[in-house]
Amino acid sequence: MHAITRQDSPKRSPWVPLRERLFNSRSRLRDRWRAPFGYRHVLRVGLPLVAGMASETLMLFIDRLFLSHYSVSAIAAVLPAGCLAFAAQIAFMGICSYASVFTAQYMGAKQPEHIGAIFWQSIWLSLVFGLILGASGFFFADGVFAASGHQGHIATLESAYFRILLLGSFPLLLGNALSAFFIGLGRTKPVLFANLAGVAINISLDWLLIYGRCGLPEYGISGAALATVAGQVLSAVLLACLIFSGSERGKYSLWASWPVRAGLMARLLRFGGPSGFNMLVDMAGFSWFILQVGRLGETALAASNIVFSVNSLVFMPMMGLNSAVASLVGTAVGSGNVNNAKKAATSALHLSLAYMMPMSFSLALGGEWYIDMFMPADSLPLSAETRSTGIILLWYVAAYSLVDSCNIIYFGALKGAGDTVFVMLALCWLAVFGLGLPILLLEHFGMTTLHSLWIVFSLYVTALALTAWRRFSSGRWQGIRLVDKRE
Repeated sequence: MHAITRQDSPKRSPWVPLRERLFNSRSRLRDRWRAPFGYRHVLRVGLPLVAGMASETLMLFIDRLFLSHYSVSAIAAVLPAGCLAFAAQIAFMGICSYASVFTAQYMGAKQPEHIGAIFWQSIWLSLVFGLILGASGFFFADGVFAASGHQGHIATLESAYFRILLLGSFPLLLGNALSAFFIGLGRTKPVLFANLAGVAINISLDWLLIYGRCGLPEYGISGAALATVAGQVLSAVLLACLIFSGSERGKYSLWASWPVRAGLMARLLRFGGPSGFNMLVDMAGFSWFILQVGRLGETALAASNIVFSVNSLVFMPMMGLNSAVASLVGTAVGSGNVNNAKKAATSALHLSLAYMMPMSFSLALGGEWYIDMFMPADSLPLSAETRSTGIILLWYVAAYSLVDSCNIIYFGALKGAGDTVFVMLALCWLAVFGLGLPILLLEHFGMTTLHSLWIVFSLYVTALALTAWRRFSSGRWQGIRLVDKRE
């Protein structure tokens, strides 16, 4: 019987595989940073939009912060009224801003001569939609909140805030149409500049009009709405000046393209309509959720409003990445390069997660600090209960914020590819069966509590994220043609 011998092999340090993996990871990160549609490309387009959305979020945040120190009734009224106003406006905003995807695809297809025409179609639509919304706010504001079931003085405040925001819809929609021009071209710094200017005037007017400083009347919640509209007017004026006073005026034949073009407008409505409608469904579901919370009393409503105001600091800036990835995917699809579209979406998702993770931890661990910013200075008896409730609710926001990255990025990518009909149908289905029906069942079986409502809402956000990821991963969006090559 022969002994089995084994040749000794040189020993390898256990750290070598780890070093190799780290080196390979650094190489992959470096490649994705430098490559077209990689991290650097996404950040170049997206950071000004993120900062711009952060500035708009800050504008709303400052409104609510000032009002929280003005009265508990004001902070209880501002979010339902603001959400319903935004829900009324958001479908039209989606249509006007969808011109950015057309612009991006025209650039990708090397057809810049058509950009001026799509620019003007969005301008005309913003005017028509602004008139419709203004009339709706004037005639229907009181009836909407009288039927909400909220307490009488809260409903009066909600109605005043809602009416002013809708009467000022045209500058908001015009600003979206003008921003779409720059976003589609991938030149997003002008949008940031205009938004920051709007925020500056809004914050100044908030202080003056809410409290009645410098001899002005004390308008309270109406003053916050007036300040918001004034900021939107300034942003739109600045964007218009930048567009019509620069080289774009001749480069894209802007003055010559002003007439209404029925065929192009119909195509903008065909693809932008579902995009705007799915935003409406999503926002309407959220607004209905807030109205249901309001039925539980002023404490539950005020705490939820404060928490959603904090949540907006996390969520809304990422909508800048949503617009950026839509523009980048649109450019890639317009040029016929699907791989670049996938690369842009993946890069944007990584960046979104890198932001969301620390923010989620801060919400979970630093809830007291966030909530205390909204506590009224006079320490009303209601404040202690509102504070403790709000701190607990922030845990829900921390939990669903991570999966919300998929929702934000992949729905943006699908929008850029023109897959807006699927997104509309998916959001309608989930709003009914993932949010509306469960809440009605809770009410039917007498199980409606603040926590049960928030659990349903968190599961709804998770379902949205999974749906967006599955659709983009399936690749079914690749056959959609937004830009006509024969133009």
